[in-house]
Amino acid sequence: MYIVCSDLEGIYVPEIWINVANHTGIEELKLTTRDISDYNVLMRGRLALLRKHNLKLSDIQNVITKLKPLPGAKEFLTWLRSRMQLIIVSDTFLEFAGTLMEQLDWPTLLCHHLTTDQEGNIIDYNLRQQDAKRKVVETLQNLEYKVIAIGDSYNDLSMLRKSEKAILFNPPRNVADENSDLTVVKSYDELKKIILQITYNQE
Repeated sequence: MYIVCSDLEGIYVPEIWINVANHTGIEELKLTTRDISDYNVLMRGRLALLRKHNLKLSDIQNVITKLKPLPGAKEFLTWLRSRMQLIIVSDTFLEFAGTLMEQLDWPTLLCHHLTTDQEGNIIDYNLRQQDAKRKVVETLQNLEYKVIAIGDSYNDLSMLRKSEKAILFNPPRNVADENSDLTVVKSYDELKKIILQITYNQE
């Protein structure tokens, strides 16, 4: 039996930090896991920029409240969840995700959380566990599931590589070129076709 493990940002919703960068004019915040493979380096850089520019959690949350799911994302998730179980495995944070998950009808989300001080400054980030995406896949496989993994960035690769079927969804050229053996799709319709093929082949 197959289960889907999927990334969130860039797959179903816009990249949060890019939108924060656009809103604040802080160009360095446009860097994401599509650009930097070391998540700790990326997050430490983001936290330093937030301190430098005196941005609080509420400032980021205000940007997020204006975001909408990507066109067709909600419809695709409705289609997918009517056929198999889905777990969204993301390197976002609980403090960011609420309004976006509500717009997607609350799919299951596994992610991290933030530490803030009394003034609402983000002072640290807390990983649910190291290499969490790969470990979710391993755990599901230990429960006798086969995993279809969907991602688009460097931080998705360990999840994709561990799964039975790996799909890159609209990845940047650098990620696609460096992982040319993985299936690449550009639309939800293409994604549906692959999932239907997998489902058909297991019956």
